[in-house]
Amino acid sequence: MGNLLTCAASLPVVVLLMTTDPAVSWPWIALTAPLAAPALTAMFRVFRDSGDGSSAVVRPYLRAWLLVWRRSMITGLLITAVLVVLAVDVRMLSDTPFSVITVPALLVLAFVALAAGLLALVAVSEEPTARLRDVLRASLVLSVRRWPFSIVSIVVLGVQVALFANYPALALGLTAAPALYVAWANSRYCLRPVLAVAEATS
Repeated sequence: MGNLLTCAASLPVVVLLMTTDPAVSWPWIALTAPLAAPALTAMFRVFRDSGDGSSAVVRPYLRAWLLVWRRSMITGLLITAVLVVLAVDVRMLSDTPFSVITVPALLVLAFVALAAGLLALVAVSEEPTARLRDVLRASLVLSVRRWPFSIVSIVVLGVQVALFANYPALALGLTAAPALYVAWANSRYCLRPVLAVAEATS
């Protein structure tokens, strides 16, 4: 059910990825990608609230989506914008004499943007009322400071993306929620320093 809800909440980008060539339709994918941010954040919130042993998913997911959609949408827009700019720069600079230096640096920045974005979405699911500026700052710092955790999360999601590219039905119907759970649990552990402070001050 979690797989189905997440897929339904991010349906526009899922349909584009399944029915078009991303190399051609990437502008449309970039426009619809932020819609997936609330879908993922709501699922992270369901994971957070599932500690009471409840097996309900539909109502908690809908409540979570309504709670986090605004901040997570803004976060998704920012992440997508940064990644698009970096991708365009990589494409433009890949044929220049400086590509040996610039392209790896841009790829590292893209990795940091992805890692910080994931942490920000998890942070929003944990503290939906926190100021977004503080969330983004903390996520950027922790994604770099605790980079081994960032690598684990990105690798897990990368495997899920590769599985989706080859077996979309399997990826959407079976492995999406487990992969997201691993990324959420790992990111939540990475965010423990700031989450502990938030709990102490609340």
